[in-house]
Amino acid sequence: MKGIEMEHIKIRQNEEFIKLGQALKAVGAVESGVEAKEVIQEGLVLVNGEIDTRRGRKLYEGDLVEFDGIQIKIEK
Repeated sequence: MKGIEMEHIKIRQNEEFIKLGQALKAVGAVESGVEAKEVIQEGLVLVNGEIDTRRGRKLYEGDLVEFDGIQIKIEK
């Protein structure tokens, strides 16, 4: 069984959020925007413990994304 891996993403200083698909790509959880779209639309990604099927979902400081054994914490 694979353990949970925690990744941290810092939102750029001049921005308020990062989109869900961009976050998955940034940590290498997916290789492309197309792959991000597929796993999100298939309901395989959790945002703050709930399935979210919107690739453009805006993530803000404190949000937690989970996918395929990876947790992504959004930081400012």
